[in-house]
Amino acid sequence: MPEFICNTSPLQYLHQLGHLEILPRLLNRVIVPHSVLQELEAGLENGCDLPDLHSLPWLEIRRPISTPALPLASHLGPGESAVLALALESSDPAVILDDSLARQAAEHLHIPLIGTLGLLLNAKRVGLLPAIAPCLDRLNQLRFHVSSQTRIAVLRAAGEDA
Repeated sequence: MPEFICNTSPLQYLHQLGHLEILPRLLNRVIVPHSVLQELEAGLENGCDLPDLHSLPWLEIRRPISTPALPLASHLGPGESAVLALALESSDPAVILDDSLARQAAEHLHIPLIGTLGLLLNAKRVGLLPAIAPCLDRLNQLRFHVSSQTRIAVLRAAGEDA
């Protein structure tokens, strides 16, 4: 199984949906860059509803050994850049990213990727979620942008009415 390296937003949104447990159930272990830990800790200090990564035994916090020159790196946040740097250091990486620019960089680097919606869809497929539509509705309330076309495609892929 690949090393799954996760950015901030999938952790945030899965936690806020009450479905953070799908990560270890789908992936066993998840790696998070230290910069993502820092982003989440800063949010926790400001009173945001975010997961405490230190309480998650299935999660490993890791720093990249080096900071390679990444395409589009100047347009990526520290979390996205560190996720991609860790992926480049891994022999079998996969990244968990929602940011469009970061996903484009991962594709350019030929790094397999998945996002929050893909994780929810996989969780539904293996019976960890009864339905995705309520998750999409809640994500909308949380200001996670899902276009109407994407919503329809995800619901169809999940076997739910669009």
